[in-house]
Amino acid sequence: MKLLKLIFLGLISSISLFSQEPNATEIIKKADQLLQGNSNYAEISMVIHRPKWDRTLTMKSWSRGGDFSLIYITSPAKEKGQVFLKRKNEMWNWLPSIDRTIKIPPSMMMQSWMGSDMTNDDLVNESSIIKDYDHRIVGEETLEGLECYKIELIPHEEAPVVWGKIYSWVSKTKYFALKNEYYDEDDFLINVETLSNIKDVGDRTIPTKFTIVPVDKDDHYTEMEFVNIKFNIKIEESFFSQQNMKRIR
Repeated sequence: MKLLKLIFLGLISSISLFSQEPNATEIIKKADQLLQGNSNYAEISMVIHRPKWDRTLTMKSWSRGGDFSLIYITSPAKEKGQVFLKRKNEMWNWLPSIDRTIKIPPSMMMQSWMGSDMTNDDLVNESSIIKDYDHRIVGEETLEGLECYKIELIPHEEAPVVWGKIYSWVSKTKYFALKNEYYDEDDFLINVETLSNIKDVGDRTIPTKFTIVPVDKDDHYTEMEFVNIKFNIKIEESFFSQQNMKRIR
């Protein structure tokens, strides 16, 4: 009887272990890794919508983890050839029209990137969503027919971030984010980001369209869509250099 009891208790313990849900930080890590991989190459279309006009840009993007990325603008003709390089928390812009590389100073990090509803800081601090925030599951909701964790992200006191709080909705299956809300330090909602157009891309299933809407500007939004994306490609850290900014095509 004692042996049977021990086996039964061990079985119950194993079931509990396997059924235990991940904590908030693990969920955010899974969602982040899903979209980044160890490295990736993407061809992207961006539409910037304003009340009286629309503007479309296309680009190629290479990244390695969350610390290194390089973006090459392929159209329109006026911006074609511009390159943006991110190395950890620093960023540079190559301008072929004046044959010059400009380092983006801290004072310009909150400026619009290419006239969109994204900022330079959004690109540079992409990876800080894990290391610079505390994460907490605050609820569960259904979005697009999928059950999601609602996770609150509060920045560490000394963290070099611009958002006072973020809410992220991550699906319970596949672990992709479907919505993010960004609040300022005074707890006012600034931007709402929705992720859609879910597709199988190689070894994973991800949303391929991102829509950012500034809540205080009527009829303003930015859409980014992955036209093509490949994960875990072979790419060295040396690829992400100022010298390569001038050579990349």
